Amino acid sequence: MEWIRGDYGIADATLNRFFALHVVAIPLGLLLLVALHLVALRQTGSNNPDGIEIKEKLGPNGKPLDGIPFHPYYTVKDVVGVGVFFVFFTIVVFFVPTFGGLFLEGPNFEPANPMSTPEHIAPVWYFTPYYAILRAVPDQRMGALLMGIAVLSFLFLPWLDRSPVKSMRYRGPISRFMLAVFVVSFIALGYLGLQPAEGTYVILARIFAVGYFAYFWLMPIYSRASFDAVKPVPERVVFNAH
Repeated sequence: MEWIRGDYGIADATLNRFFALHVVAIPLGLLLLVALHLVALRQTGSNNPDGIEIKEKLGPNGKPLDGIPFHPYYTVKDVVGVGVFFVFFTIVVFFVPTFGGLFLEGPNFEPANPMSTPEHIAPVWYFTPYYAILRAVPDQRMGALLMGIAVLSFLFLPWLDRSPVKSMRYRGPISRFMLAVFVVSFIALGYLGLQPAEGTYVILARIFAVGYFAYFWLMPIYSRASFDAVKPVPERVVFNAH
């Protein structure tokens, strides 16, 4: 903690480090990931909803036969997604900019008072699930470690998933149930992160944190075909005309 803060307490060095992290390091890291994504997309091609390995069946020109063309399929998909986003975006901007204190936090409108610290401080809504995990453990170091593991767990999914089927539409009921547990736990932790760290809120945060981590770290067990029955995957991409 002293190494991260750059001092024995939160000081100017801490603010400088986190400012540089948010303004320089993270944007550059995101740009690198975007570039790597575009390179992989250019070399390999887009995947398909059925989860069929696109590198197994190649055409005469060397391109995957089961790859989905970017246009018009992905362009239309992205246009619809962006359109839905802008509907909610305009509603928030023009009608409910504070959105109940989730988008523009209430403390931002309170006059600063160096003699009084707010009783309950919560981060912005998209950080609250991990904030709830941080507060669910009495030990600060263990809570910070679990919060970090909760974020980094996504990076280990390719190695944790032992299912022979990639697409969720062909997986068994156990995998679907665990995915539902993860979604419910994530939403519940997001709500609990906005509440005071006391009483029932802490107990519920611990319960849903267990569900959150169970989805990742029990995956090598419940995702196996011998444990969770899978449906047969078609040899080629299934196309249903509308």
